[in-house]
Amino acid sequence: QVRLVESGGGLVQAGGSLRLSCTISGRTFSPNHMGWFRRAPGKEREFVATITWAFGNRYYGDSVRGRFTISRDTAKNTMDLQMNSLNPEDTAVYYCAARITSQALLVRNVGVETEYDYWGQGIQVTVSS
Repeated sequence: QVRLVESGGGLVQAGGSLRLSCTISGRTFSPNHMGWFRRAPGKEREFVATITWAFGNRYYGDSVRGRFTISRDTAKNTMDLQMNSLNPEDTAVYYCAARITSQALLVRNVGVETEYDYWGQGIQVTVSS
């Protein structure tokens, strides 16, 4: 019954910016964590960023740290990913993910996709050179 919907993808030139949004619905309580993963053609899904819902602690994958910023609106159950200084290597389908279970997520596991319970359908981000 949990539904995650991504929006805001598209085409952008290298060096430009794009902002993705994710809306979660179908539950009466907030998720524990929400995050972003991405998958380029022929590659496995890669961790991008995650945020703890209660405190807003942020964690980033090595490839995006310093360029991307994750945020959330706890009142609206939405999550955004501000992507700056984009390069063609950022081209991928981006997936919104949510962790619903009340069990605490260890910091070392925040980027493990199997720790997340629900996923959006993905949205395309294409960065041209």
